Formats: sequence, structure tokens, C-alpha cells
Amino acid sequence: MRDVYIVGVGCTTYYRKSPVPGADLGRLAIVDALKDAGLEAKAIQSIFVGEMPGLSGSICFGQRVACTLGMGGVPMMNVESACSSGALASSLAIRDVANGVTDISLAAGIQNISWSRTAGTAFSPDANDPEGVQGITMPGIYAMRAKRYMHEFGATPEDLALTAVKNRRHAMNNPRSQFHDPITVEQVVSARLISDPLTLLMSCPNADAGAAVIFTTKEKAMQLGKPLIKILVSEVTSGIFTNGFRDMTSMEITVRGSKEAYERAGIGPEDIDMVECHDAFAINEHLYTEAMGFCGHGEAVEFIRSGQNDYGGKVVFSPRGGLMSCGHPTGCSGAAQIAEMTWQLRGQAGAMQVPNAKTAMTHVTGGGIYGLDNAVCTVHILSR
Repeated sequence: MRDVYIVGVGCTTYYRKSPVPGADLGRLAIVDALKDAGLEAKAIQSIFVGEMPGLSGSICFGQRVACTLGMGGVPMMNVESACSSGALASSLAIRDVANGVTDISLAAGIQNISWSRTAGTAFSPDANDPEGVQGITMPGIYAMRAKRYMHEFGATPEDLALTAVKNRRHAMNNPRSQFHDPITVEQVVSARLISDPLTLLMSCPNADAGAAVIFTTKEKAMQLGKPLIKILVSEVTSGIFTNGFRDMTSMEITVRGSKEAYERAGIGPEDIDMVECHDAFAINEHLYTEAMGFCGHGEAVEFIRSGQNDYGGKVVFSPRGGLMSCGHPTGCSGAAQIAEMTWQLRGQAGAMQVPNAKTAMTHVTGGGIYGLDNAVCTVHILSR
């Protein structure tokens, strides 16, 4: 298999309410990625578009977006994997280049939620899912995880709030972020309760956005004169079904997916400089810091209290502001994470820049399904 490099990225603002339809968000991101790569549309040899169908208003969404940009006639696939859709689209584009199917492939993640959903509403559980029948929503399941984690390891609501405060501070330097005003621990803890113990400011807001990433070979990247941002690994794993006890404080699919990613990349967590994780709720960073191996099980409380997940610490989590401050455009988020980390590794992140960053990790899970920790987990490790 050939080595794969990122040659172009584009990402729109993370809108609270998009001024344009979802297809236009995708077109804006793709055009920016083409400009960034110095390529014309006709150079793209395969396209993968991630979104959650029904939320952006169209079937065959990728064709609707790309064919009007002069990119028709090439293999084009629409990818759905809940919140992991954009990351999974990226993984498929990477495989095309790695396997020699193409020399240049494009992945996009696109989502316009506000045009199809009422503001402030969460996604409904699947009425045919045994846990969905009992009303298990995403806020509900992460609230259960937070409660159990607090019981087991002595974390407090104030500990959860630290992540929200940190990510908002990071987002203040991100021109694409949805929120830029600072918040305090007291504001986070006293905000409106969503699902005990999670408050409004411990929860990610919906967002509308488009992101695009162009992958190619080393030779082509060098011809284009682009910084060499290498994909060390693209890891996709699915949940393992169990009808019995599940430890709510250990994110099994992320533990397994991260371990497999490290092994394939030939590195360990000590080599990672920054992480974009699926921080849909404030408890997630505690859970994923441990699951990714940055500290032991139950040790994230002290790890986060001491600022080891921030600038100047062991690893910077969510330098762009994460889902809690940028917003979570579901099908777009995985691709957006890769775009943001590419700018970091190029040294183009402005006030968000992580000093001397050489290796980055992106992580997003997707889907709440009975008997599974999550349906899918997608991890990418990038290096300059």
C-alpha cells in the first residue's frame, strides 16, 4: 500500500444557522480545498461524501454537491455512519489512494441541521431499538456515563465544567467557531439542566457546516509544492455486541480502536501532540483521555485538573474548541477535525497554534445502538 498525504483542505464556519442550503456548504468547502491544493476539479478521481441522510434535505447528496462543480463522471459514494460519517468518507478516500485505485481522491463531510430540525432538539432514539424504546437519547446515555464516572472516581460537576471552560477558551481564537465568549466553571455548572448532571454548557450545540479534504500520493504532493502531511493510519472499527454488563466508565470501542491505531502507526500516546476527540458532552474528554491511553482508568480527573490536556501540558485536546464550542455538524465533524489538524501541522492555525506540533490524532464515534458502546469509531493519526 502506498503512503497517503493531505494536499488540500477546506472548512466553512460552524454556523448556528446556515445562510445557505446544505449542498452549498459542501460546495464552499470543496472549492476551498481545491484552491488550497492548487488543483482543478477535473483532477479529482474519486469522491466520498459523508452526511446523515434526511438532515440536509436530499438523497444522492454527494452527486448533488459535486456534479455541479464539474466533478461528475467519477466514482462517487455517499457515506452514512452517524457522527462518524465525514471521518469514514475520509477513510474510504485514503484507501483509494493507498491501494492505487486513484492518485487523487476527495472526502467531504456536510450537514445542514437547522433547515430541517427545530432549534434545541436532540436526535430521537430509534423506536425499534430496545434501548431506544426505553427513551435512551444521546444526552441520556452520556449523563449515565457521567453519573457512574463521578460515583467511581470522585469527579464533580466542577470537574466536568473544566473541559467546557477550556474548550471555550480555545474557541475564542478560532474564527470558524460558533461561540467566542469566555465562560466560567460557575456558569457551566449553574446553566440549565439537560440530563443530570449535564447542563446546557456541558453539551454540544447543533451546527451547520461543510468540510473537505483532498488526499494524494507523496510524489503528487511534492509536485504541487505542498507541506507533507502524512496519514500514518486510518482506523475504523465497529462495536462488539454484548447483552450483559457494560462498564459505563470505559469506552470499549475507543480503547480498542486507539490501541489498533497506535500499533499500525508504530507509535504510542506519548508521541501525540494534540487530539480532536468526540467531545459531544463534557464527560467525554475524561472518558476518551483514558481510552486513548494518555492516563490510566480513573486518572483523568487529576489529569484534567492539572491542565495536562491543555497548552503546556502533555497533550492538547480540542485546540479548535471542540464540538462543545464549535458545534457538532454530525456528518461533517470527522472531516472538519482532519482539516483543522492539517492547518495545525502546517503551522497555519494562527492564535490556536500548538507549538512544535508534529503528530495529531482525530477521533469520532457514531451511532447509539443497543448492546454496543458505539456503532463505529474512526481514528486518524496525522504527521508532518
